[in-house]
Amino acid sequence: MRSGALHYAVCVLCGLQTMSDAWASDSIGVVKTVKGVVQIERAGKNLDAAIGSDVFNGDRIVTGAASSVGVTLRDDTLLTEGANSTLLLNHFAFNTTTYDGALDATIKRGSLAVVDGRLAKANPDSVRYSTPTTTLGVRGTEFIIEVGGDAEHAQ
Repeated sequence: MRSGALHYAVCVLCGLQTMSDAWASDSIGVVKTVKGVVQIERAGKNLDAAIGSDVFNGDRIVTGAASSVGVTLRDDTLLTEGANSTLLLNHFAFNTTTYDGALDATIKRGSLAVVDGRLAKANPDSVRYSTPTTTLGVRGTEFIIEVGGDAEHAQ
């Protein structure tokens, strides 16, 4: 292979790696555990959640019967969604240097266990969890939210 062609191939491969790193950096977290049937709804598509799957702003994570999923966000917030649950990751942003950012998530139905990460510890007012009937501010470091009935469809 000529040196010009080799240089071009190396540049292309490095560029592709940089682009994939940029795409991965848009991820707000990663799936760490999956039990049963778990779907990630993104941009009108249903994706099977698997350990290592990236999650993004706007993702809707839905668990089936006897299913659960554990997600770790970039600030080390741990979200564990129980069976027959629907979680909407409305918005997450986190600056790893200043710990500034915001977390806005909605549990539409089912249950969500939370262990707060660095964002909530540094800026508790910037973290908000909502249900169809209420909004919760963060004042502790571990808590559980349960939405009973068919509250996902409540106004």
